[in-house]
Amino acid sequence: MRTINHWINNAEVGSTSGNFGPVYNPATGEQQAQVGLASVSEVDAAVAAAKEAFTTWRSASLSKRAEVMFRFHELVVQNRDHIANLVSSEHGKVPSDAAGELARGIENIEFACGIPQLMKGNFSEQASTGVDVYSIRQPLGVVAGITPFNFPAMVPMWMFANAIATGNTFVLKPSEKDPSVSMFVADLLKQAGLPEGVFNIVQGDKVAVDRILDHPDISAVSFVGSTPIAKYIYSTGTANGKRVQALGGAKNHMVVLPDADIDMAADAAVSAGYGSAGERCMAISVVVAVGDVGDKLVDAIAARLPKLKVGPGTDPDAEMGPLITREHRDKVASYIEGAPAEGANVVVDGRENDLPKDGFFLAPSLIDSVKPGMKAYDEEIFGPVLSVTRVDTYDEAVQLINDHQYGNGTAIFTRDGGAARRFQFDIQVGMVGINVPIPVPVAYYSFGGWKASLFGDANMYGPAGIDFYTRTKTVTSRWPDPATSSVDLGFPQTR
Repeated sequence: MRTINHWINNAEVGSTSGNFGPVYNPATGEQQAQVGLASVSEVDAAVAAAKEAFTTWRSASLSKRAEVMFRFHELVVQNRDHIANLVSSEHGKVPSDAAGELARGIENIEFACGIPQLMKGNFSEQASTGVDVYSIRQPLGVVAGITPFNFPAMVPMWMFANAIATGNTFVLKPSEKDPSVSMFVADLLKQAGLPEGVFNIVQGDKVAVDRILDHPDISAVSFVGSTPIAKYIYSTGTANGKRVQALGGAKNHMVVLPDADIDMAADAAVSAGYGSAGERCMAISVVVAVGDVGDKLVDAIAARLPKLKVGPGTDPDAEMGPLITREHRDKVASYIEGAPAEGANVVVDGRENDLPKDGFFLAPSLIDSVKPGMKAYDEEIFGPVLSVTRVDTYDEAVQLINDHQYGNGTAIFTRDGGAARRFQFDIQVGMVGINVPIPVPVAYYSFGGWKASLFGDANMYGPAGIDFYTRTKTVTSRWPDPATSSVDLGFPQTR
């Protein structure tokens, strides 16, 4: 059985805890590897390596850091097919989804390559007579990232690219469900010239997470995952005096107004609802049909689902892969099973499809007449189940979304520019798409939701990432005038 290890000081380090977790191939249901789960002492070893490396790395010039990031970028691009295949083999998403994930991760590396510009401070000459005031950005020290299973390449790149470029050292705790990508990426960073100890990996579970949260030498923690865990990460980390980015769950609504292009909206709902088997925090999970658009929209979505080919990532024609585990697949299926008893109508039941016998597959499902108070509406399903909610007016649609506990992403489909502009003003959600179903910001903006989708106020990557991984220092300086100083300054005096 292949064992996936830790990464400390630019080398694989075998786990000594004696505890291991299974790593499955979701397309076959078979265990393909085991991953060592870190003990407290193993986390401490990674942090110690990062702490020792920090002094030297933070002293490295901005041009040196940028050079490493440029080399790393090229290596990731050269190996993008291999990385996508690793993602597919352990997560289950088809190669096209894996390639899309990696493309968004590469964007963040490209952003970090501009670190000499991003680290610029401000300067005010003669703030008072003979006094100058300026601000500088400095790194925090050792920082950590705790990342989810659904984007094993992209989300770590959201974090460590900016963290390392700004001069910090990094400890990554990836998901134990698909840990191989992080190890491959670590080796690419080494090849790019990143010094020992700057980037480290501890594989693990709650033991590792808790040690990261209470370790006195870790200054900041970044997290993406479910809302209950995000709340725990934020409250525990901040109580221990750390900076914390904690992004939680989502229930993303897509509003379709009566004037919308139905085919365009249906295509968008299908791609955004079922891509990556719905296992993404920006997936559309609720379509809000306004006015008389409901029947046409439901029919259009339902007509597209039989054409979606579900299969393993090794099938070049597959458009949607399996879910991450058997347990998660069964949990997602339970929402379909329970919908009729709550008054909803299952239009397409993904459990009834002719699916591969092995693996954790569930075909796309569509549930109509879903309302607040039903489990399929209230809870984050995180799978290929799309719900349709019907309302009479635009105002009802906005109220529906604003009343929901989550506020990660939303979208509106309409031909009316005035309605679109009003929507972006009215809606209480962090990321808004106008005729764009998955409004993930490009790398030079920042990612973050509102309400139960984000704890605290620290968004992810982009300018917010630079702010999070640095702290400003303001310097007020006065130097004696060489013309009047009584001190021998070693150069000719001029009067």
